[in-house]
Amino acid sequence: MSDFQSMFLPVIAGLTLLTVGFTLRERNVGVFLIWIGMLCILGIMVYKILQKLT
Repeated sequence: MSDFQSMFLPVIAGLTLLTVGFTLRERNVGVFLIWIGMLCILGIMVYKILQKLT
C-alpha cells in the first residue's frame, strides 16, 4: 500500500463518521460519532505534522 492510500483510508473513515454523525445529530449516538470522526481527523493531522518535524 502506498503512502497516499495509507492516509486516504483513515481520512475517508473519519469523514464517513462525521457524515453519519451529522445525520443522526439529534440522538446521542450521532454526537458520539461526530466526536470520534473529529478525533480521527485531528489525530491524522497531528500525526502528519509530527512526521514532518522528525
